[in-house]
Amino acid sequence: MNKQIRLKVNGEPYELLVEPRKTLLDVIREDLCLTGTKKGCDTGDCGACTILINGMPVNSCLVLAVDAQDKDITTIEGIAQDGQLHPLQEAFINHGAIQCGFCTPGMILSAKALLDNNPRPTELEVRKAIAGNLCRCTGYDKIVRAILAVVQS
Repeated sequence: MNKQIRLKVNGEPYELLVEPRKTLLDVIREDLCLTGTKKGCDTGDCGACTILINGMPVNSCLVLAVDAQDKDITTIEGIAQDGQLHPLQEAFINHGAIQCGFCTPGMILSAKALLDNNPRPTELEVRKAIAGNLCRCTGYDKIVRAILAVVQS
């Protein structure tokens, strides 16, 4: 039996009818057509599906959509403002921190959560903040440098 839920995603309210066992990741991608959030392992191991719920990074593949009722959800599509990329998005581009791009949304949102709570993190704190996000391409150094560049600007 489907359940009616209310979600606030990137500042926009949504009312949806969903299966109680449907993940927030699937609702975001399939029902809201916000495909920046990636579906990787579907077990919470890779971080590709990382979003922010009430400012905290969360693996959306591990959250049932019904459990996100009335929470403030931010996806990668929601961090640009007035047509301008977020400083983290700019830094990832400028520092070559994007290769295949699959991990990028989760990395950026994990970094955003860190910087929102700690605007001057150390390199070790940055590395810990993105530890739940796997990248097969960059070796993490360019990602860490991009995040630290935002701290220094």
